[in-house]
Amino acid sequence: MSNPSLALESSSLTAWQAVLRGLKESPEFLRGFWVTLLLALVATAGRIVTPIAIQQTIDHGLRGPHGPDLPFVRWMVALATVAVVVTAAAGYAMNVRLYRAAEGGLATLRIKAFRHVHDLSVLHQNSERRGALVSRVTSDVDTISQFVQWSGMLAIVSVGQLATSTVLMAVYSWQLTLLVWACFLPLFLLVRTFQRRLQRAYGRVRERVGEMLAAISESVVGAAVVRAYGIEDRTAKRIDEGIERFKKAQTRAQTVVALTFSTGEVVAAFATGALVVAGVLLGVDRQITLGELVAFLFLVNLFITPVQLGTEVLNEAQNAAAGWRRVLGLLDTRPDVADPGADGVELPRGPIEVRFEHVSYAYPGGPTVLHDVDLVIAPRSRVAVVGETGSGKTTFAKLLTRLMDPTEGRVLFDGVPLTRVRFSSLRERVVMVPQDGFLFDASLRDNIRYGKPDATDEEIRLALTELGLADWLDGLRRGLDTPVGQRGESLSAGERQLVALARAYIADPDLLVLDEAT
Repeated sequence: MSNPSLALESSSLTAWQAVLRGLKESPEFLRGFWVTLLLALVATAGRIVTPIAIQQTIDHGLRGPHGPDLPFVRWMVALATVAVVVTAAAGYAMNVRLYRAAEGGLATLRIKAFRHVHDLSVLHQNSERRGALVSRVTSDVDTISQFVQWSGMLAIVSVGQLATSTVLMAVYSWQLTLLVWACFLPLFLLVRTFQRRLQRAYGRVRERVGEMLAAISESVVGAAVVRAYGIEDRTAKRIDEGIERFKKAQTRAQTVVALTFSTGEVVAAFATGALVVAGVLLGVDRQITLGELVAFLFLVNLFITPVQLGTEVLNEAQNAAAGWRRVLGLLDTRPDVADPGADGVELPRGPIEVRFEHVSYAYPGGPTVLHDVDLVIAPRSRVAVVGETGSGKTTFAKLLTRLMDPTEGRVLFDGVPLTRVRFSSLRERVVMVPQDGFLFDASLRDNIRYGKPDATDEEIRLALTELGLADWLDGLRRGLDTPVGQRGESLSAGERQLVALARAYIADPDLLVLDEAT
């Protein structure tokens, strides 16, 4: 079995640890980071210029010792205009670069997660609901997308904006700056408490999303069975319950977010009112000019905005961290049937001798299905493995094709342990036709070509003719262009098996395994 402790370790990561691990898995996120950060700093600096220009305009352009100085006012207006344009241009360039880097990183993450799902054994895939696995590659990655494309850089910009606005506010009035921080410091401490609650809440949300998608996926795939047994109401009830659990989990998380945001609104309103009163009092004592007070209020707005947005950033960060943990939990799950890769061996073409040496197999938590199997299958021989339902015939076939590894003993091909054979060589030499004859949503031609991607139409027709299926093919109105539908549902069960057999036949394997496929 795959190692569950690694997935458990990923689930215990803090939000910051999860983000750092995620960036390590997808370095494309950080491509051009320093240029993007420089653009963010330029945009932040541009926002700071406007309050300074306003202060200079009021104190020196309109209220100067010799009356209004219109040239100075025009110069300040021009400066503020340039700052606004530069800020907009830098912000645009920053967002474009950020989106491109984010999409590159997300594509890499999706590809790695998808490929890792296929690296896991059939046993592991069956141990987790398919919809839950799909959600890790789709919806969980989508939550990360929302964070890295907006909230991630916003968090960095906000920190810079907080720092620069604090410094400039202190230059204008250290007393009012202390008042601002006195109002907001308790909020920062409160946010840390909310952050822990959000971490738990969004962890449950991502779990409920996986459960909901799994239930919906099962009901769609099994729609024919649902209708055949008239269990639409029962199936709908299961889906309704999954949706309801997701709704409750999401509501709990959003309640914490709303509480955080509302608290920030109250603190911001209180701080603004207190600043106006304190600023007027300082102005009366001539400790601050009118221009400085107006500029200070603009700077306070630059200070408050990232604080208020911080609640939304916190919301997205915890949601994304929950998605990161689930994706990392998948990537950290070690395949229990591993490809030896470059350290493995290639099997030469030709007939294969198969040997089982004291092979036993037991499913996790279940009884032993195969016990001390010792046999030799000579090259070019035809062997039928028979037995009652549940006696281990399919297990035998999966061990033979290394979809699973034995719990005891070993399987050898031409004297080489199967665990040492590269997957590329094994899949080329050995083909298995399973019981269900799965087909992809494509044409008949494309499904057969999964056995041999470069097969021509003539080769496909020849294979069907040699299998005695030429008349069947001629009876299809669109021939090889016939669409088979999702899971081959446009064909009958027997026809699906015929296509699966043709796919295996055209692959020309040295060893063909039929799991009740006839």
